[in-house]
Amino acid sequence: MELTALQMAAIPLPLILAIVFHEVSHGAVARLLGDPTAHAAGRLTLNPLRHVDPVGTLLVPGFLALVHAPVFGWARPVPVNKRRLNHPRRDMMLVAAAGPGSNLVLAALSAVLFGLLARFLPEEGGGVSEFAALSLTLFIQFNVFLALFNLLPVPPFDGSHIVEGLLPPPAARVYARARPFSLGLMFLILLGVPYVFPDWNIVERVVVPPFLWVMEQFFALAQAVAGLSG
Repeated sequence: MELTALQMAAIPLPLILAIVFHEVSHGAVARLLGDPTAHAAGRLTLNPLRHVDPVGTLLVPGFLALVHAPVFGWARPVPVNKRRLNHPRRDMMLVAAAGPGSNLVLAALSAVLFGLLARFLPEEGGGVSEFAALSLTLFIQFNVFLALFNLLPVPPFDGSHIVEGLLPPPAARVYARARPFSLGLMFLILLGVPYVFPDWNIVERVVVPPFLWVMEQFFALAQAVAGLSG
């Protein structure tokens, strides 16, 4: 799909904000629950440069885009020392959930702003209104995708920490053994399996339906704020 100049200009800021808030939320909740590691490392900052991973944020997405493969990437994970948390098993689940949770909160706030924009700004507001509407739409989409994608129950995603905390300790220890192989698992699931079994349509069947459903809820919220509902 060819992107317009307006779309290209609108993409970077929403994407960067969604990723940065996701990572900072992990560290902020960890600090509240007893682990100051991220704070001590200077990672509780909205400066995107502190969260960029040269490989995961730049090289991998760029390469995947060049070969027309599904594009994904990652930021530098905020450091969390599970042993310093007040209640390691429970608190690690809360720390993991904080990233996706922050994305859903941001998506909700953006939906409200989108509704206010539609309600109070004239449709013929020109390029500024169009750019603001597009930016808010992208911000909702990026946040929803980040939240749902990271809730996948597979290492290294946040969902794996939640699953690990819910499992009985013996099962959790077995499950945690897969974590050192998380990068390979991620490539296998997102690239290997779709390549070998294209008819399985893993992304379309697993990720897209909940993504579309959640997006519908946020746009319904925007419509309600705009006074266009029902």
